[in-house]
Amino acid sequence: MMIKKMFAAALLASAMGMPAVAAAQAASDIVVTAQKGRVETAVFGKRPFMRDPRLSPDGTKIAVMMSRDGIDNLGYIDLTKPGSAPTMIAKAEECREAGDRTMGGWRWVGNRTLIVTLLPRENIFGQRSDLRRLAVFDLETGKLTPIAWTDAGGDGSTILHVDDEKEAMLIQRSVSKDGSFSPGPEVIEVDVRTGKYKSVQRPNVEVSTWLVNGKGVIRGGLGQDDKGNQRLMYRSDASGTLKTVSNAKDPTFTQSQIVPEIFLDESDMAYATSNKGNLRRVNKVNMKTMEVVGGPIFQLSRYDVDGLVANEKENDMLGVAFTTDKERRKWMDPRLAQVQKFFDEDFGEGNAMFTSTNDGDTKLVVRVGETSDPGGYYLYDTETGKLQLLGWVHPILKGAKMNPTDTIRYKESDGMDVEAVVTYPRHRKDRKNPSVVVMPHGGPYGARDEEGFGFFPWHQAVAELGYVVIQPNYRGSGGYRKEFVKEGRKPDGYGNRMQDDLNDAVIWFAAQGLIDPKRACIMGWSYGGYATARGAQRDPGVWKCAIAGAGVYDFPMMKSFDTNTSGSFGANFQATAADLISISSARNTDGTWAPILIVAGLRDARIPIEQSRTPVSRLKGSGKKEGVDFRYVEQPKGTHNLPYEYVHTEWLVETEKWLAAHNPAYIDSDPDKPVPVVVTVDTK
Repeated sequence: MMIKKMFAAALLASAMGMPAVAAAQAASDIVVTAQKGRVETAVFGKRPFMRDPRLSPDGTKIAVMMSRDGIDNLGYIDLTKPGSAPTMIAKAEECREAGDRTMGGWRWVGNRTLIVTLLPRENIFGQRSDLRRLAVFDLETGKLTPIAWTDAGGDGSTILHVDDEKEAMLIQRSVSKDGSFSPGPEVIEVDVRTGKYKSVQRPNVEVSTWLVNGKGVIRGGLGQDDKGNQRLMYRSDASGTLKTVSNAKDPTFTQSQIVPEIFLDESDMAYATSNKGNLRRVNKVNMKTMEVVGGPIFQLSRYDVDGLVANEKENDMLGVAFTTDKERRKWMDPRLAQVQKFFDEDFGEGNAMFTSTNDGDTKLVVRVGETSDPGGYYLYDTETGKLQLLGWVHPILKGAKMNPTDTIRYKESDGMDVEAVVTYPRHRKDRKNPSVVVMPHGGPYGARDEEGFGFFPWHQAVAELGYVVIQPNYRGSGGYRKEFVKEGRKPDGYGNRMQDDLNDAVIWFAAQGLIDPKRACIMGWSYGGYATARGAQRDPGVWKCAIAGAGVYDFPMMKSFDTNTSGSFGANFQATAADLISISSARNTDGTWAPILIVAGLRDARIPIEQSRTPVSRLKGSGKKEGVDFRYVEQPKGTHNLPYEYVHTEWLVETEKWLAAHNPAYIDSDPDKPVPVVVTVDTK
């Protein structure tokens, strides 16, 4: 099977035989003009042209989110009608006020019904809250209708099981009747064609998540109280009684509980991932005794396993998902493993990812792209060998190779090993001591950065300006063993040792001659926004400037908010420091700060707008000058997820201006200071 030849032929064929969306991305359109000059910063704020295509069970249709004029639209492509335009279902605008709705996900149930997760925003007791609901799109009638909304509580959208033949599904939902909420979620069986449903499992005060096997039988339940105790209940079959098989506290929030991911047909056996031995690995577990059977099914020497990929019947494992320098898959299924091998040979190891398959895995949606380009989605027929381009991820850059990235492991000042993803500016031929932007990821716990273009390619936007971008996976980041996460959760971790990890990145990379430590800025969103402001306040000698978005700057205030929304135990997830005031940048505005840009969305339901207004007010009170020492940008339609193209673009353009004012990428002494040549693109 020669995929390279098929690939070239498929690109030519796509212009003639694919639906309209693919025809627009024909082989003649693959022009890498971006490499002729610097790409405008606004280009990196564009919404993906195509996102998360999902094949129907019979492989005849693809449901996909597509961007039109900067707004996401959910639609589907009928593969049996070559040349036809995609059928658009609805716009997926982010909700801002009570009554607004947006789309959070989509999947097939059978071949003529799409289930869409809606996130309605409602005003509950004076506070904006995002609910979760399901709607059904009937391809035959073209109607989108709510399903099982009556008596639903905060979450009415968790799909536990899908039966494509019966066109039915099991939904876990919280229940609200007469102004009161049930003590836990119920499970209902829904006929997606009629919308009729019935209860199959009543709420249980001990269960917050029900566990279902591949036949739709409830086999267990997982619960946690407000003191952090986690209880796992299990039964061998549908007629059995749920019994507690594990009950343990998880004060470190490291998810050490063994939770079955795939129930096997073998009696009481399941595949599960667990980090009880520090490294998260795949094990076979006897659920009745909670004993691990045999050795690990799959493990890595340095990284955690992310999760399992179940087969069509959900009674066995097709593969394992994990992340090293980038997201990868290990296929246990011999047939998929062979197909993956072909793609690796043609496009490079790990550059092709199977994202969706039909029943029988004869048709695959494959995302192909290197770490420095946005990539594209392709449809591959394993029986004919035909490979067709569906569309590029980025509407302008297409397959352009942008700034190269690498993963580097380095030592912190206390001797701990940490990895960082580094992006080098492609326009700088002389890499001697350039300016640098350190970009801590959000989360912080359990999250991490990896190589890849990404949904929000900020590292590419900043590198395109001429900066080296370093994204440290500081202690507390996920994927590097349980003990690494716990290092960040120590009393001196949040706001202190985790900040040292960011400073140490500047010191280490400077020692290698890769950056100029006197020309360093810090930039981040969410937790990254917190770490940025904390760096500007705590370490102004390290950072020439700071760019903070959607951060927490006053932890006593935030803990009060989190206690109301997540309970007293859940409120401890974020900050573990003994002294919340000392790590709160907004409580320490009198001293010297690095110049800081603060950006916040007025409609952010996760981080209240007061978290950004407070430090701005206190900076003014401490004598800091607006426009010089700080700048504040409040986005009226912004939320925590930067949903609109112009909101995202504003964040990046404001970043470019702040960097240029306080830490230019090029200075007169740089031997590679260029004559500006900019590729201007109409982003309207």
